[in-house]
Amino acid sequence: MTKEAVFTMKIESELRDRFMAEAAAAHRPASQIVREFMRDFVQRQTEAREYDAFLQRKVEAARADIQAGRSRSNDEVEASFAQRRMALLDKAGESKG
Repeated sequence: MTKEAVFTMKIESELRDRFMAEAAAAHRPASQIVREFMRDFVQRQTEAREYDAFLQRKVEAARADIQAGRSRSNDEVEASFAQRRMALLDKAGESKG
């Protein structure tokens, strides 16, 4: 990737000195490490934004289902799964017998 832009920032001199020392200890140019930090940050932010959008779509779909009457109450779901559990327990009891 061609490097065409310059990025200047102000930081505390102690932080800069410690960062430069760690970069030297890792035998890596400080600019390479900063580029990696930036790429990682961009990737994390992109993923977070995509996940937020995914969640928003799921919430909107669920709300649309509720408004259209395509939903069940918590009590209905609990009752349905209680029946399923009982059926499974009955079946498990038959296989042991």
